[in-house]
Amino acid sequence: MAKILVTGAAGFIGYHVAGRLLDRADSSDPVEVVGLDNLSPYYDVTLKEARLQRLRQHDGFRFVRAAVEDRDVIANLFREERFDRVIHLAAQAGVRYSLTDPEAYVDSNLVGFLNILEGCRHGNVGHLVYASSSSVYGANRTIPFRERGPADHPVSLYAATKRANELMAHSYSHLFQLPTTGLRFFTVYGPWGRPDMALFKFTKAILAGEPIEVFNEGRMRRDFTYIDDIAEGVVRTCDAIPDGRETFDENDPATGTGPFRLFNIGNNEPIELMRLIEVLEGYLGRTATKTMLPMQPGDVEQTFACVDDLGSAVGFSPKTPIETGVQSFVEWYRAYYNA
Repeated sequence: MAKILVTGAAGFIGYHVAGRLLDRADSSDPVEVVGLDNLSPYYDVTLKEARLQRLRQHDGFRFVRAAVEDRDVIANLFREERFDRVIHLAAQAGVRYSLTDPEAYVDSNLVGFLNILEGCRHGNVGHLVYASSSSVYGANRTIPFRERGPADHPVSLYAATKRANELMAHSYSHLFQLPTTGLRFFTVYGPWGRPDMALFKFTKAILAGEPIEVFNEGRMRRDFTYIDDIAEGVVRTCDAIPDGRETFDENDPATGTGPFRLFNIGNNEPIELMRLIEVLEGYLGRTATKTMLPMQPGDVEQTFACVDDLGSAVGFSPKTPIETGVQSFVEWYRAYYNA
């Protein structure tokens, strides 16, 4: 029976990934999932606890409350558990919050990631899959974003820490032959989502009869990616271990001198923010009062993922249309909040 560590298991993506692994284990593929999370108060802890409660319904799930930046705790956990694979999703998220609390990003995203790398190295972990972000493309204007293109101009500290994670992983793949795969997520949304994300905030405000803040006068375009597609992509990637025989190209940042890879996970179909709001209004049966605002520091005008490499490697790419995804989110929101 494989033992897999999922960090950030009480978070939005971590909860869905752990659930996907456990559902698979219940049906055909025995696996033990150890979920780790520090239940950070960055957003509603009650929501995180509700996610954990659902995961605990599976016999194959155990929860460890700890912070990835706690070096001794993480080192002891790896020594005691002997994980076969690690899916590292714990991080301080959010672009705008990095402007007010940069230390949180250094602690969780840099120090914490180093502790995970060290745990994998000394624990002989067979594959480390970790969350990167579309934010790493920063000021890159070449559309669509490709893993083989530049990602050298981050426009937020959050993006800089995620790009640093990719470089740190490359060094460990090179030095210690640790198989690593970084996944650049593109604007993830769906049921059990984060309250600081646009779809969640818009839904809450519209139902309360409050105005919504629309940045860049609504001209933002995002490659909104449904959470079920993200979870499927993560699990498939976890199974597809890089062997180090991939062709290395010194001008290609998606290749490495060891068992190292980078993949985009996006819907490959950017949607204008005003279209998202239009779809949401339709499912809520209400019209939003919009406060139009300029672009915010750290934001980019457009994200657009090329997912050819992901599709070639794991035989899957996201495809859920925005109408289907938003409907599922609204149905979950109304049920969970009795709204």
